Amino acid sequence: MNASPEKPCAKETPAGADTPSAYLRLRSVFRWILAGAFFFSVCPVLILMAFFVDPQENDAPQRWLSRNLIRLAGARVEVRRAPGFDPNRVCFFVSNHVNLFDPFVLYCAAPQFIRGLELESHFRIPVYGWMMKRFGNVPVPEGSSPTALKRMWRMTRAALDRGVSLVVFPEGSRTITGRVGPFRDGIFRMAQDFGTPITPVSIVGSFAFNRKTSWMLRPATIVVWLHETIETEGGGKRELAELRERVWRSVAEPVHASMGESAATESEPRAEAKT
Repeated sequence: MNASPEKPCAKETPAGADTPSAYLRLRSVFRWILAGAFFFSVCPVLILMAFFVDPQENDAPQRWLSRNLIRLAGARVEVRRAPGFDPNRVCFFVSNHVNLFDPFVLYCAAPQFIRGLELESHFRIPVYGWMMKRFGNVPVPEGSSPTALKRMWRMTRAALDRGVSLVVFPEGSRTITGRVGPFRDGIFRMAQDFGTPITPVSIVGSFAFNRKTSWMLRPATIVVWLHETIETEGGGKRELAELRERVWRSVAEPVHASMGESAATESEPRAEAKT
């Protein structure tokens, strides 16, 4: 049984539905300065520590960074787990993607050591990119080079073998409506090939906090739903579509319920992708 909401969380609103007040603008500037100053002062220390201590053995400071970054940005995080969620299984955490804070929100919520599959271009961002590379995130190629795809496949397998669970955003980009877009096939093929279970994750309330089309940081409670862990081993092409649809429904249900909608079906055209 999936972790489905007993009642809708803070209702999400469509982008551009309201005009920010002068107070919200000033508050957002203040929160960005606080969060940015904290991030860019703490990250170099964590990167330096990573040269002497394996990041996998030094998880607490990274969680401290994520927790306080979200707090300083003006949001709080709540976590709700389904009875069928297995916190001890290495898995792919498959989540909807709302804003730049999602990786830090998930780090607050996941009860185990996690890393992410992340676009290669992010690794070129000063400080953040250096930290992600050193900490073991897996770069996702933005082209279709067979060599780059094989490297990603190999690095993903190596991370899972080390006991590292991986976060994936299969929509491929941040939502601009608050709704969960169609999922790409790549991660589901990978999960089947590796026999790695999938944990669907719903991030609810994050669109009210911050969205791709705005720099406003609104006060919000972000609820992270960790759904039941789904086995993937032994599936074929037919099962892949069923798996993708099942995971999409699990992720979309609480998100769309918070907007007063039903998850219905993955009805939008779906782009094929490598990851």
